[in-house]
Amino acid sequence: MSSDFLCPNEFIQLGEKLCDAAQDVILKHFRQPLDIEGKSDDSPVTIADRNAESAMRDLINTAYPDHGIVGEEHGSEKLDAEFVWALDPIDGTRSFISGHAIFGTLVALLRNNQPIMGILAMPVLGERWVGATGHKTLFKDFRGITEATTRNCTKLSDATIATTSPHLFKEDEFPKFDRVRKNTKMPLFGGDCYNYGLVSSGLIDLTVEAGMGVYDFLAQVPILSGAGGIMTDWEGNALGMHSDGKVIAAGDVRVHQEVCNLINQ
Repeated sequence: MSSDFLCPNEFIQLGEKLCDAAQDVILKHFRQPLDIEGKSDDSPVTIADRNAESAMRDLINTAYPDHGIVGEEHGSEKLDAEFVWALDPIDGTRSFISGHAIFGTLVALLRNNQPIMGILAMPVLGERWVGATGHKTLFKDFRGITEATTRNCTKLSDATIATTSPHLFKEDEFPKFDRVRKNTKMPLFGGDCYNYGLVSSGLIDLTVEAGMGVYDFLAQVPILSGAGGIMTDWEGNALGMHSDGKVIAAGDVRVHQEVCNLINQ
């Protein structure tokens, strides 16, 4: 991530407005009767997903018509632009349609393929992490606004690891993840994007996942970085629009290095 670029406040403010607009749509449909459709990858989608993303896109196109957009529900436009937004209105649709409150909205902004701003918002919980290059990551909840800071964890054997589901790893990926899991202190399953916020706030130490779209992980990169953590692909490379969807998010670089070593041994 380009650490020498100061993300303008106007971009951060728009990102928050996008999350607000998505939340307004999503909460109208939460725990209400919904028609659930299946996408080509067998994942579910609802009118809440689609309408929330449409509302977000309208705001971007009004404010910055020259910016690009990639979204989970409505595809891509102007991906060759200097600035490109990546949107996931409901990360954790299975949780959403099941009435669970642990699902989130993800908004990322990239400059020349590098994430410079990210917001992880939890519509039902009213919690939000906001990260941007040149800024400390902020956590917002009912108590107000505080700086998010990862915690020190000197070795993997002391770490708490979280992942959405072990079933999301492909057959050749699962043994690599399981090698990491067996070397941690405590594993947690479930949580979707919420896990990345918990790492950023120093409540857990590590998230390892695979099979993600760019809209699933780009927002978390500036959030982790601005909180003192690190987020890369499984080889330790910086994440961008062309990453393969396998990610490591760690609060401490020492644990991150251990995970990279185990995955690639």
